[in-house]
Amino acid sequence: MSLSIEQVRARVASQKTLLPALYGNMDFDATPERFTEDASKAVVRDRAPLGVSVSQDDLDRVRAYTMLGDIVADAYAALIPKYGFRRLIDMLTTACEQGVEAVVEAPPELLAFIADMEATPDWVDMDLVREGARLDLNATAHLAPFAIRGAFVATFLNKYSALPMALTGTLSNDTAARRVNETATFFATTVLPGALERHGAGFKAAAMVRLMHSMVRFNAIRSGRWDVSVYGVPIPQVDQMPAGLIPVFLMAFKILRQGRRHFTAEERARVELARYRCFLLGLPQDLLADTPEGVVRIMTARNTTLRQGFDDETCGALVRATLAAYLPPDRSPANRLHDRIERRFAKAFFLRHFMNGDQAAAARMGVEVGAGDRLVFAAVALGVIARMMAFRAADKAPGLRDVANAVLVRRVRKLLARYGHAEYVTDAAQYRPTRAAA
Repeated sequence: MSLSIEQVRARVASQKTLLPALYGNMDFDATPERFTEDASKAVVRDRAPLGVSVSQDDLDRVRAYTMLGDIVADAYAALIPKYGFRRLIDMLTTACEQGVEAVVEAPPELLAFIADMEATPDWVDMDLVREGARLDLNATAHLAPFAIRGAFVATFLNKYSALPMALTGTLSNDTAARRVNETATFFATTVLPGALERHGAGFKAAAMVRLMHSMVRFNAIRSGRWDVSVYGVPIPQVDQMPAGLIPVFLMAFKILRQGRRHFTAEERARVELARYRCFLLGLPQDLLADTPEGVVRIMTARNTTLRQGFDDETCGALVRATLAAYLPPDRSPANRLHDRIERRFAKAFFLRHFMNGDQAAAARMGVEVGAGDRLVFAAVALGVIARMMAFRAADKAPGLRDVANAVLVRRVRKLLARYGHAEYVTDAAQYRPTRAAA
């Protein structure tokens, strides 16, 4: 069951006593500048989209989760001074692949971290998760390679939520390319058969992402360059929610526009996959709704309380670095051609799905979308839709389903080889000061 708002606030406050070295000086009763009750100053102003009204309880939860990090993963990351970040990664890798008993003198913080991920809550239906992963193979194989950059850019539209990425030095083209490919790797890995089982590759990838987020928190807060009164906790739960639920959020909005109020069986399976991935990343049930109205309501509560702010020094630099990044593994003629096509598609995809087609607003953020980009987007979209429809048809045919699934699995594995090995690390030496500190 979801926690009461009093229980959520108590959990937030517990960070101060459980992790005093990290959160001991934070005032969790203070409201950071990034949070606003005035929707006219927020990223989104409509608190009742498509007739789905946000309640005061929703706003209170978002306010609380704006100040919540990840207690068990943060405690493990706080061991960096003792073990070094490479040793923490090695121990976590061993624990994921072989079990914590295989880690020599495993620290109690690692035991708690793994136990938290193993404690699958009763609100998760693992059969639905597996079906959702199978169904998502199609989009991962065909759409994701073209859409991932555009979706990644969408996370940089607000200076309050984008700052952790800027602070960690993710402003160069090479670093941006690595982060995009790591994100693509995580989502692609989690749809492979068995990947989200206890010793699967998806479980390990989630643990690595979770540790990386905690390393960012640890290094940002300990750097003395993080202004809590302005930005709150680095990478709070409410900022991880959009990244984990973007496809579900877009789907929920589409469903409500169609006049429906319930997910179909296939849609529900995809939602359950997203919810379980988010659980592995440390998100609470409160932020992981399982109905179209619930998904839209909690995301709207977050977006109508996140203060609007596009800082070119932070957001603009991240957008430009991501758009300029060369993602393929080499510069062969085929990969250079793919890069040009994918880059054009990504810009148009971003404009269509995250800027509501407002070209002027996109241009102000550094995303110029021309006629050529729109033409490439249309051509690629037609090809992607045709391939996805063909595989959907094969999925409905008993004699073809297994063959189609096998083909999709091979394609996703090929994509993973193309994305390269994901490091999921953050180097404190690259951290940049915030504008306030500077």
